[in-house]
Amino acid sequence: MTAPIPRDIPDLPALSGIPTLLPSAVPAAAVMTPVRRPLAAVYRLLVALAAAAGVTIDLLLGSPVRVLSYFTVQSNILLAVVFALSARRAWAARRPLPSAWTGATLLYITITGLVYHLLLADASPAFTMTGTTPVAGWQWISNQVLHTAIPLAALLDWLLLTPRGLLHLRQAATWLLYPLAYLLFSFARGELILPRTPGRYLYPFLDVDLHSYKNVLANSLLLGLAFYGLAVLLVALDHARPNPVRTRRKTGFRLQPPVG
Repeated sequence: MTAPIPRDIPDLPALSGIPTLLPSAVPAAAVMTPVRRPLAAVYRLLVALAAAAGVTIDLLLGSPVRVLSYFTVQSNILLAVVFALSARRAWAARRPLPSAWTGATLLYITITGLVYHLLLADASPAFTMTGTTPVAGWQWISNQVLHTAIPLAALLDWLLLTPRGLLHLRQAATWLLYPLAYLLFSFARGELILPRTPGRYLYPFLDVDLHSYKNVLANSLLLGLAFYGLAVLLVALDHARPNPVRTRRKTGFRLQPPVG
């Protein structure tokens, strides 16, 4: 025979030392059904291969050390790596790369295209990354691929295949660290090469022999401000543009109708 259950059970004192669990919201991304994106994967892989092909052409036509020193080549190599990784993730239905990487890549390749078409395309003598003139044949093709086709392809990927609202204003200043490092690299490289040597400075607006350090630094400051403005513009447009990617959010929980 069991003992009767008392009607009034006294409240037990709370045990000290046991932390109180705070409620936490689970983000939808943590339980969202993965979605494969074969179109984005194939497109990004093709863009990565095109960038790699353009860089390879210049490496075969010129001095590899000189070619690899150009901002154009470095930004295209970065894009090829980032797009190849993004293609793999899109094909395997994995989460995309961090926006800090993709945003920086978009900014650098956009800078490559704008600087070439605004400052270098009509330069005299003709701008070349291999040191040989005139620019014709495979060298002309490489110039157009690296300075025109790849920047446009990256912008199309951002506008048509990338979800909106991923870029953040706090990232803009961090993205400028690489252009600043490249400026310091350009000065250091110039100091290691004898004065008046052809190709001592890779870009005419960074040529200290022609413009002096004072003018080059002034030009660099203006370019830096322009690059920051471009980064802010990309962030603003990223939040204002329509979202090209439609995703079905599934939490994995299904409510059943009440029984009875």
